[in-house]
Amino acid sequence: MGSFDCHGALSSLDWNNDKRDSDIVERQGLGIGKWCWIGRDFAYAAAAATAATAEGGGLKGFFSSVQRNVNKKTEEVRAAREAKTVGKIYDSKTKEWSFYFIDQEWEALLKEEAETKQTNGQDAASALEEERPVKDREYYDLLNVSTNATSGEIKKAYYKEARKVHPDKNPDDPDAATKFQTLGQAYQILSNEQSRAAYDKSGKSENDNGDENMQNVDPFVFFNVMFGSNLVEPYIGELWIADTADSLMKSSTGDNGLSPEQMETMSEEEQHLLMQEQMKKMSVESDLKQRKRQVKCAQFLRTRIGAYDPTDAAKKQAFIQSCQNEAVEIAKGAYGDLYCITIGFALQVAAEEFLGFETTLFGVGGHLARSKKNASAFSTNMKLLGAGIKAASAGAKAMQEADELQKSVKEKGAAGLADMNPEQAQQMAENLDDSLPAFLEFAWAINKRDIQNTLKEVCRRVFNDASVPKETRIEKAQAIKILGDEFKLIGNLARQSGKFDAEEIKARMSVAAMTTMAKAQGQEVTNEDQEEMIKQAKQDSAAAAAAQPPADNAEEATPVEAKTQSV
Repeated sequence: MGSFDCHGALSSLDWNNDKRDSDIVERQGLGIGKWCWIGRDFAYAAAAATAATAEGGGLKGFFSSVQRNVNKKTEEVRAAREAKTVGKIYDSKTKEWSFYFIDQEWEALLKEEAETKQTNGQDAASALEEERPVKDREYYDLLNVSTNATSGEIKKAYYKEARKVHPDKNPDDPDAATKFQTLGQAYQILSNEQSRAAYDKSGKSENDNGDENMQNVDPFVFFNVMFGSNLVEPYIGELWIADTADSLMKSSTGDNGLSPEQMETMSEEEQHLLMQEQMKKMSVESDLKQRKRQVKCAQFLRTRIGAYDPTDAAKKQAFIQSCQNEAVEIAKGAYGDLYCITIGFALQVAAEEFLGFETTLFGVGGHLARSKKNASAFSTNMKLLGAGIKAASAGAKAMQEADELQKSVKEKGAAGLADMNPEQAQQMAENLDDSLPAFLEFAWAINKRDIQNTLKEVCRRVFNDASVPKETRIEKAQAIKILGDEFKLIGNLARQSGKFDAEEIKARMSVAAMTTMAKAQGQEVTNEDQEEMIKQAKQDSAAAAAAQPPADNAEEATPVEAKTQSV
């Protein structure tokens, strides 16, 4: 008779304990969840008992082992139910039930951030290092930075100095405009990796006017102007796509504490290792930023619903009215209807899930809300995939045309451009315009998924915050559901086509560049200013299009075609 494989029997029944531990948080109090869990662990206990019997424990040992394991699992269920009843949550890392507090997590995150900065040497460490020798340090002195300063430190220093010397703040200084212009020139040279390397090596050049760098766009400003996210930022924080773009831009401009000369002396393997270290550092920083974003939004949401009182009809109605008014204001902004619908649904389904598990028989309401959430997540992922394919296709088409034009110019010189007739040029411009909505739809699909995931974690923190009793948390969930209901309702009422217009996109891109430069010069641009600038840019674009001479074949067009062309 073969020997019994004890370890094999146990491992074959060793389900994912971490998932079981997280699932128990939502299944406590459900008879079906309790008995499913006990039944599963009974099978595990039976396997353990069989192993004990095979090792010489006998039949009595078998039943004793089963009884011990069943008692142990039953006690775990009871302890878990009691912990959840008083408002504790299960920490899969520590394997313990404990109370959670939003403010405690915030303090812990601030401490972690300070330790990370200290570890990475970001606390002005570059200023303490030995100055890197350069041909001319005038621009560094104008910005009051070290020659070892990173691009982030240079940018921060420029904003600080620009506010000091701005002509509007120094009306009595006749040289203020010159000083401000010189400061801007210094920033434009030092903020670009290539021009900074040339300046460090050879000093100032007669062509150092920085014009080619004036179109640099701050990712946070760009996406704020493109999607008008200021009014909803307290709910969703800074968009992930903006933060990621900012990090990638920093890494691409050599923000690693090393000069271009030092990078050139490194081998390919050393550069590869440095890149891996940078990516790892970016991943850690991104995770920390995301957790800070979620906690900060949770603190805001907790305050936002603080006025809700289900026992006072007048206060409850006033809260509902305030939710409606806020949603109306958001819906007026750029893509405000999409924001209202996305935020409203995320808040609504999160509250329904929590209330369902807490207040309905067997948690049926919670399971229904979870199914609704999962179906929406699947739909969002499919739309994201579709938008990505569409954007890639549009981008490939535009790139192909650009490559063909570049090849023609390379082979024929200026004659290659002359060979292009007006119809071809117009077709290329139209194809480029057609690709812009596809790219923006892809960006919005990313934003939608980011917002839903962020608000899920935000609501989870509000619902688990033990600074208030369990009954109050249920009331908070009711308030969040009302807030979500009203946002979603107003968003649907204000819903537009949901399509992105090429002229709108180009106008917003133009205003994004202007807003970035205004911010760099110490000026503040409000949402109203941005929308007015966008409106003016669209009017200018329409006027320019109307002023263009008609196509050569316009006289051959039928009256209907002519009318269509004029429109």
